[in-house]
Amino acid sequence: MQHTPSIVRRDTSAWRLQVWISFGLSVSLCAIGLAWLPGEDLDRAFMVMGYIFCLSTAFVLAKFIRDNQDKSVDTPMWKVVVWSAFFLAMGLTGWGLWRMEIQPVWKAYLLVCWFYLISNVFTLAKMLRDAHDADIAEARYHGRRQAMHEDTTPAA
Repeated sequence: MQHTPSIVRRDTSAWRLQVWISFGLSVSLCAIGLAWLPGEDLDRAFMVMGYIFCLSTAFVLAKFIRDNQDKSVDTPMWKVVVWSAFFLAMGLTGWGLWRMEIQPVWKAYLLVCWFYLISNVFTLAKMLRDAHDADIAEARYHGRRQAMHEDTTPAA
């Protein structure tokens, strides 16, 4: 059987590696900042929960946006829940960071790490979804080719 080049566009392995490294780096930088964060234990716990809340709601928002990009497939109430959760997570985490009594350099570090993390979530979610869509498209293409081949092969 002759191998035909894929018609499905995929990300390069270098891009996938860069996205995973960047995501891992952002998670590590956040974890290091939160682990060494000076201040009250309750403030540190609040910030850890806030970062995790932001992380999870950003993944949910990325999926929601992608699922509804061509046509609306989710209920209006789910849209409210997804967007509200994301803004609530971002708002509460920002509020917690702003009100913490720590040096400005710590706040700046945590702020940059936090935004880096959220940015990487959207990039990682897109890359994973693109790979999934490419797998589906390629499977459909090969299924059609196989069906066409079976239709043109005379029965024995």
